[in-house]
Amino acid sequence: MSKSIQLNTRNAETKSNMNQARKEGRIPAVLYGIGQDTLSVEVNEKEIMNILSTNPRAILQGKTPDEKAVSIIVQNIQKDVMSGKLLHIDFHIVNMSVSMDSKVTIHFAGEAIGVKSGGMLQVELHEVEVRCMPGDLPSSMEVDISGLAIGEQLLVSDLAFKEGIEVLTASDSVIVQVVTVQEEVEEPVVAEEVATVTE
Repeated sequence: MSKSIQLNTRNAETKSNMNQARKEGRIPAVLYGIGQDTLSVEVNEKEIMNILSTNPRAILQGKTPDEKAVSIIVQNIQKDVMSGKLLHIDFHIVNMSVSMDSKVTIHFAGEAIGVKSGGMLQVELHEVEVRCMPGDLPSSMEVDISGLAIGEQLLVSDLAFKEGIEVLTASDSVIVQVVTVQEEVEEPVVAEEVATVTE
């Protein structure tokens, strides 16, 4: 079930007003989409942080200040480079009757037998790009890696999405592999001999 989020009216867009809003836990945002004029809004920081921590690409049910319900996704996030705190969010209206491109996060389950044997797990991809109807977009994909031995890998083509989901990431792309740990061999230190010249 889609999570809902309240989009509240934002006050005058001055720097001081937006800084004050952030201090009070209100994050400035905009809402836009086809047939929709860009709307300046703000959202509750705790509410949006909870959503971003569980599924940042979820399709949400947004309620606009005039009580209109719209299907939206988080299109862009601006954060403070130093503190990591949210500064601004772009919400995009989703047409639920038209397919969309998005990304699905991959979660790995289990411990690879190759790691237990002394190998090292090397993750190449944390997400794959897909195309599907908005209502079919999975929140994530869980992959069991417990059977991977040293030298084995998991490809995008090994993922099993339900019917109706087209994977856009190249099928031969490596998602994760178990590699041999390369131990650094220290070269012996050779003492330099100082030649003594006898006249």
